[in-house]
Amino acid sequence: MNSTESGSNRYPAATLGVAGQEIAIEAVLFDKDGTLMDFIYTWGTWGERLLARFSSELAKRRRPSLSSDLLQLWGIQYDAEGQISGYDRNSPLSMGTVDDLLTLLALEGYKSGLTWTEAKVLAAQCREAADEALERSRTARLLPEVQPFLEQCRQAGLRLGIVTSDETAAAEKHLEWLGIRPYFSVCVGADRVSRGKPYPEMVELACRELGVQAAKAAVIGDTDGDMQMARAAGAAAAIALAESQALEWEAFPSADAVIAGYRELRLGQVR
Repeated sequence: MNSTESGSNRYPAATLGVAGQEIAIEAVLFDKDGTLMDFIYTWGTWGERLLARFSSELAKRRRPSLSSDLLQLWGIQYDAEGQISGYDRNSPLSMGTVDDLLTLLALEGYKSGLTWTEAKVLAAQCREAADEALERSRTARLLPEVQPFLEQCRQAGLRLGIVTSDETAAAEKHLEWLGIRPYFSVCVGADRVSRGKPYPEMVELACRELGVQAAKAAVIGDTDGDMQMARAAGAAAAIALAESQALEWEAFPSADAVIAGYRELRLGQVR
């Protein structure tokens, strides 16, 4: 962690207490899915809709259906009753962009006998259908302790931003659904940079737009790709949120700290 005190004084600095250390910061950057928003609640449902629609369309074309375990291969975990129970923090579904997932889906169509063009078009159409269903249901909910921590950050005068592998417009919409959009001054999605996670560009862009140095920003995320991004950008701290899942330090080798919830973070005034 970088505990160098702020020299800019452009924004009020606060101390972030985590893992026995106190770090002077001016901003906090959050991943969205799995960090602010319940990942499984939204994307597990979306993924099931996407694959069901694609498989149905393949059947109409008399092509082999998708493998029943494809969503598991993408990173969704199921319990013995077949209910979604968790997700792989380093999987395509959790770390990849929507374009990454559509490429994987198109590949399945190509393997079933479609041309590559047909497979890409079908994947895009099924994505639109899944998005429309998500729009109608607004299937999104905050993780525990998120809003109180955001309010603490605001009261401390910290600048807040989003750095997500989702597309910017979709991320903005989800923040609105969750009722937390006003907390964030910037939102950087994968479509706003040339290279997304684990590269540093999202953090660098967010910090430029916030007017703070990366070394004065803490990054909170739920994958090691988030942690690698934070380290590559020279962020003040790379903090992994493991929430209630039994995840160990080994899952986040690039993290400075691993927390089970926002209650483990303490904000204070710079002495």
